[in-house]
Amino acid sequence: MNQPLLSIIIPAHNEEKRLPPTLEQVFAFLNGQNYEAEVLVVENGSTDRTFEIAQKFIGQHKNLRVVRVEGRGKGLAVQHGMLEAHGQYRLMCDADLSMPIEEVANFLSPHVTDFDIAIASREAPGATRYDEPFFRHIGGRIINLLIRLLILPGLQDTQCGFKCFRAEAADDLFTRQTLMGWSFDIELLFIARRHGYRIVEVPIDWYYRSESKVNALRDAIRMIQDIFLIHSNARRGLYDAYRS
Repeated sequence: MNQPLLSIIIPAHNEEKRLPPTLEQVFAFLNGQNYEAEVLVVENGSTDRTFEIAQKFIGQHKNLRVVRVEGRGKGLAVQHGMLEAHGQYRLMCDADLSMPIEEVANFLSPHVTDFDIAIASREAPGATRYDEPFFRHIGGRIINLLIRLLILPGLQDTQCGFKCFRAEAADDLFTRQTLMGWSFDIELLFIARRHGYRIVEVPIDWYYRSESKVNALRDAIRMIQDIFLIHSNARRGLYDAYRS
């Protein structure tokens, strides 16, 4: 296969129920496109049959790869997938597919130009949230306020699980990544700004999934701890040294 235009990376931890319909939707969408694409499912730390179920799809789709990574953490799975991917554009995609897969087109030229990283935004003008409980929305906005105040001013939604990287940016940024847990994308966006990469927010339709694994209070506390660690790493020059 020639270098694909798009790689879709799906981190999968205990996703035996949600992954099959997601893969069916992803491949139904890709089969209707006029460009080459690949899908990488990165399983790590599951205690269910996520890995085995994902492998069953390989026989049906030659552009699917399923890899298993030792260790836990969404950031670890995404890092592995991004550095294994071959696409000119590399999109991380949550297994719950809370963003309709058809919106992938909005992350590619000509819909968005002059960017290195395009991040899905539930807050940018034109975005719509569906079925989200009021308390979850308020909790999310409080978390984003902290992020804007403490580390990433101006970005309205850093935590949506759909982000697209140009290949060159992905190859650089994910080698500099040090956080493998929930705050990994905050770190990546901080490093990206530090190195002058262009970040744009893409408004999306987003559907609340009641099976979400996010715990607002727990994750907010952990996020604040990680933000201070990121600033400490930056002061020590950890993000500036060239990494191969």
